[in-house]
Amino acid sequence: MYYGFDPTFILMIPAIILTLYAQMKVKTTFEKYLRVQSKKGYTGAQVADYMLHSNGIEDVRIEMVQGHLSDHYDPRSKVLRLSRDVYAGTSIASVSVAAHEVGHAIQHAHGYAPLRIRSMLVPVANLGSSLAWIFIMAGFIISPAFLDMGILLFLGAVLFQIVTLPVEFNASSRALAGLESGNIVYQDEIRYSKRVLNAAALTYVAAAAAAVMQLIRLLVLRNQRD
Repeated sequence: MYYGFDPTFILMIPAIILTLYAQMKVKTTFEKYLRVQSKKGYTGAQVADYMLHSNGIEDVRIEMVQGHLSDHYDPRSKVLRLSRDVYAGTSIASVSVAAHEVGHAIQHAHGYAPLRIRSMLVPVANLGSSLAWIFIMAGFIISPAFLDMGILLFLGAVLFQIVTLPVEFNASSRALAGLESGNIVYQDEIRYSKRVLNAAALTYVAAAAAAVMQLIRLLVLRNQRD
């Protein structure tokens, strides 16, 4: 620390820039293609229902939820929750996001290994996110032993972010394959769906990069304390 400035924070600057860019990219891309209507006119809910049944998945419910970009698949209750814009929308963004969430349901039905690993890491990541910084602060004030414990807890959250990457990329691949093979969108619209899903994927890349750089920063601080 030099006059109140922590030089290790410089390590976080590229990750912060990437995170801000990813957030802007997903927002602008989603809003852009929310205004581009799919030529076949299927709603997100119809797309989800069709893709689920075409993959032999009969036990997943589809529900509409409040919020913006709040779409997700809940593997514990086997519920596909779609935001209003996606559930009832007929835009490229709507069908693309709906298909992506179905991709997660397909992963769950097929026992996709990275999804299973991520599910197992959820309690570890939650614990790490809530307790890590308490131990880390105690490590700087009281004893390095607390700092080591905090870093170990934070590592669980980092692993969760890393494992999330193949899960999200694979769900997008399944989504694009389903949209194309099911003739849900025309061939010339597939590239628009790719843009929507790639923008969403960038947010996960940014989150993983930020978590990794934060871990590196903590390790540097730990070594400096020694």
